[in-house]
Amino acid sequence: MKALVIDDEKLARKRVLHLLETIPEIEVAGECSNGKTAIDSINNMQPDLIFLDINMKDMTGFEVLQKVNISPKPVVIFVTAYDNYALKAFDVEAFDFLLKPFKDERFYRSIDKVLSLSKSEVDANFEKRIIELFNLYKSKSGQTELTQKLLIKQGKKTILLDPLEIIYINASGCYAELFVEDKKYVMRETLSNLCKNLDKDVFLRIHRSTIVNLNHVKEIVHSDFSEIDARMTNNKLLHVSKSHKKDFLKKIGIQ
Repeated sequence: MKALVIDDEKLARKRVLHLLETIPEIEVAGECSNGKTAIDSINNMQPDLIFLDINMKDMTGFEVLQKVNISPKPVVIFVTAYDNYALKAFDVEAFDFLLKPFKDERFYRSIDKVLSLSKSEVDANFEKRIIELFNLYKSKSGQTELTQKLLIKQGKKTILLDPLEIIYINASGCYAELFVEDKKYVMRETLSNLCKNLDKDVFLRIHRSTIVNLNHVKEIVHSDFSEIDARMTNNKLLHVSKSHKKDFLKKIGIQ
């Protein structure tokens, strides 16, 4: 099994590397001190196991995983100083957490768990655990950059979409279509649930089938019978229903 150690703290990398030297089943493929190098190394080396710091200077460990495009995914052990209570909820089979500073016994227990996994188990559980992880931080950490990401599954990838990139959202049956500048994402979610989770100062429902990002409204188009449409920054014209008109105009400062 090949392992890659990723941490922007040199002493933290040395600690993990030293412990790995005592495990004959694991070969150290290399080490990385930042997220950009980590992405290239993971995609090129295709390690079986990575030790990944969550907070690095150039990006988070989550952003690294978002840009990894190999399959099957490696086993991920997060090495982090995040809240211990939250981490205990993730004593899982697919990947694990080491809370800094961790004891040697905790490290070896994590390794034993990794060595007991088959490749198929790792690949099958990776995306599920990532989604659980973000849901945990959403419930424990409140409004942070990480908790606001929308998780959109596309084949063997999970896209972590920044909601502020969304121009508008349309309902399509039991799915939601999220339109950004140059593409559309589809996720299985209702508009009602999205309204509850998105920033209410930024996103507003203007129709039973439409949510808009108020920052992307560039024009109000008036038509007959006092009806209005919202023209978005991508020039899409969206109808504002009568039941949502008052709230919409108030939000953009007209009333």
